Amino acid sequence: MRRRSELTAGRLAANAFAYGVAIFLLVPTALIVPMSFGPDRYLKFPPSGFTLEWYSAYFSDRDWLDATFFSLRIAVLTSIVATVVGALVSLALVRGRLPGKPVFELLVVGPVIVPNIAIAIATYLVFDGLKLTGTTLGFVAAHTALAMPFVVFTILASLHRYDADLERAALSCGASPLQAFTWVTLPQILPGIVSAALFAFIISFDEPVISFFISDLDHRSLPRKMFEDIDYNVSPTLAAVATVLTGLTVLALVAGHFAGRGRQASPGARRPTSGN
Repeated sequence: MRRRSELTAGRLAANAFAYGVAIFLLVPTALIVPMSFGPDRYLKFPPSGFTLEWYSAYFSDRDWLDATFFSLRIAVLTSIVATVVGALVSLALVRGRLPGKPVFELLVVGPVIVPNIAIAIATYLVFDGLKLTGTTLGFVAAHTALAMPFVVFTILASLHRYDADLERAALSCGASPLQAFTWVTLPQILPGIVSAALFAFIISFDEPVISFFISDLDHRSLPRKMFEDIDYNVSPTLAAVATVLTGLTVLALVAGHFAGRGRQASPGARRPTSGN
């Protein structure tokens, strides 16, 4: 009984600590939302009233909209490229016989280990020589490299949960490897692939450091535009943009959550049971 009470107290303390850290991290974001609706010409909390002026300023400013649409385009392309490449890499890691597999795995997780500022400087030096700074191709390539670890980890989790015997059964029934993957494996891991694509989208859309280095005057991402506005004009418009950015990120995370639940609830995800 004493040991059980100690375990319960330890669990409660760990939960309290986790919730405290989460609240500490979320409070600044929560404060931004009401400030974006304040009528004052500067950031103020609590706001003295309610207005949509700053959202109107954001949606009517061509520079803000150009940066937003550029970031959205880059994020969508990054999501597609990173998901396709990440799915192939995941299949190779699970089912392939790669020479030097540990080295390959280390290269995949490299963007998580190396500081973003170091990657940004190296990317700029390489891209500047190749004339890729400020180009769609350059942004997609850089953001794909950043998103790759998260895409691979997510798809690997789906592949490890998937029952490979189903694919072997399809092969034994005469299906080709491509047919077995398309009609048996892919539907089972599709929710994981969707989650990976959403992670890649979020990472690209929110990425500030590398985007700052490889942007130019005509092609700027939304985080780069926000940094520039902070330098010259700290207005509640920034709070409105941050709220929109946060809302899009939350929507993507919610979609990823429901995609994961769909994976667990799909009938094909369950192992077949024998019976009379």
